[in-house]
Amino acid sequence: MAPTTTTLTAERILEATEEVLRRHGPAKATVVDVARALGVSHGSVYRHFRTKAALREAVTKRWLDRTSQALSGIAEQDRAPEARLRDWLRGLFEAKRRKAGDDPELFATYTVLAGENVDAVGEHLTELTGQLTRIVRAGVDAGVFTTADPPATARAVFHATGRFHDPCYAAEWEQPGADAEFEAVLDLILSGLRA
Repeated sequence: MAPTTTTLTAERILEATEEVLRRHGPAKATVVDVARALGVSHGSVYRHFRTKAALREAVTKRWLDRTSQALSGIAEQDRAPEARLRDWLRGLFEAKRRKAGDDPELFATYTVLAGENVDAVGEHLTELTGQLTRIVRAGVDAGVFTTADPPATARAVFHATGRFHDPCYAAEWEQPGADAEFEAVLDLILSGLRA
């Protein structure tokens, strides 16, 4: 193992872990593999992440946060709430579809990791429905959406569109007609929200 010349950071460890997971899969990837990829001892990795489970949770959170951060920009835009809602839901669908289609092996790996890290997934879902709530509330405040309970409505919108972002439906996302079906659901949701 050659000594590393670059400072070992949590971010570097997470990047290496992602590569190791891509190469070996979640069942075979080890902390020793990550350390080897970085040219450090496994003890160095454990100084940043106390356990293998903590490392896997951090990688999962990092993966989920990429989607949350991208969508956050849409949620916070100063535009018409209906356009923001359309773009946010399209952004979620496209982000998930891109992850599944661009690197199916890594997507499958993250699906396994997400199943192991229920807390990280729960936080991610809370963040996403919080973003949706802000958009719905903005629509109510602007007089274009009607709902007495924006958080409940946001959760309902999220669940109603689950087929287009829940990983268990990934095989359907590239099927002929998926985009048209998504647009039909989106139109139905928006017509139901209009004041």
